[in-house]
Amino acid sequence: MRAILLAAGMGTRLRPITLTTPKSLVEINGKPMLEKQIEFLQEVGVHEIIVVTGYLTEKFEYLKEKYGVKLVHNDKYDVYNNIYTMYLVREYLPDSYVIDADNYLNRNFLLKNPKTSMYFSARKPEFTNEWMIRFDEHYKITDLIPGDGENDYILCGVSYWTEEDGRYIVKKLEEAVAGGDFKNLYWDDIVKDNIRKLNVYLQEIHPNDSYEIDSLEDLEKVKKLVEE
Repeated sequence: MRAILLAAGMGTRLRPITLTTPKSLVEINGKPMLEKQIEFLQEVGVHEIIVVTGYLTEKFEYLKEKYGVKLVHNDKYDVYNNIYTMYLVREYLPDSYVIDADNYLNRNFLLKNPKTSMYFSARKPEFTNEWMIRFDEHYKITDLIPGDGENDYILCGVSYWTEEDGRYIVKKLEEAVAGGDFKNLYWDDIVKDNIRKLNVYLQEIHPNDSYEIDSLEDLEKVKKLVEE
């Protein structure tokens, strides 16, 4: 089992902080968000960790010595959405966690031995432009629907993919990139379009377990909630 941490984005809505610091290396509670993710992964026995960088890539170099991670650079981070970031590390996707590196994980909810593909998800009280999860009575996910709402299960930027599902997604990623019309796609679009051919389940977490940091307002709000 391994993990892919997606850290290529520019984080423009966190400027001026992100003029000199990548979004995922912004500190909360005295530690960069990405470092906390790495430490949580290592706690559950995941030591093969691939960090995909883009913007300010040189700022991530210290992680190789500190944590033994592998860095992969996406030189088109300002051209494509994260489908291309995932495409660059597609060989690592089977039997892998995938985590958006700009999410603050407040608690280690990662599983040591996940048995199925899963999206970790919480009911959020109010949200705009998020991916809502639809699932059956067995918690098998049947659809992903972008939109606004409240008290719905949404994607929280953490997922796990089995060997079988990972290989299937890799094939579809390669087809999408080979087709050329992928500039505006996210890698979750590939999952959404093929969800009924995958075995992906909802793994519920608490709403306070994970926070998406999209803006300076989000950052200040989370700091007030979690900083000691």
